[in-house]
Amino acid sequence: MSPKPTCRLVRPESTYQGKQGLSYFAGIAAETVGSSGICMHLLTMPPGARAKAHMHESHETAIYVLSGEVHTWYGDRLEDHIVVKAGDLFYIPAGVPHLPANLSGASSSAVIARTDPNEQESVVLLPELDGLVA
Repeated sequence: MSPKPTCRLVRPESTYQGKQGLSYFAGIAAETVGSSGICMHLLTMPPGARAKAHMHESHETAIYVLSGEVHTWYGDRLEDHIVVKAGDLFYIPAGVPHLPANLSGASSSAVIARTDPNEQESVVLLPELDGLVA
């Protein structure tokens, strides 16, 4: 028998390198608190940072930008583009390819939540799309 679930506090002090090529602060995930339906973490993108093209195969993503701005290309061939700024909420459906990049001269920070409790499990890299964004 496993112990009864209980509330847990996570202080985002340690970081890990994601498959996407960015460094994330450890947050709420199956690996840290035993969550079964959600993960949530903090991401700070320094100026010039860019993720690898990827998608989350079966999981939705919600992003709240705390500071700065991030350009995001999305769609089957990364044909769509949006600039997500501080105070914006951004939704990415499951299975949608995307590539975020910080093109500004200042860092950008965001809270990211996903319906995948295992932080990196549903990340599918799409190297064939990386060259589509200059």
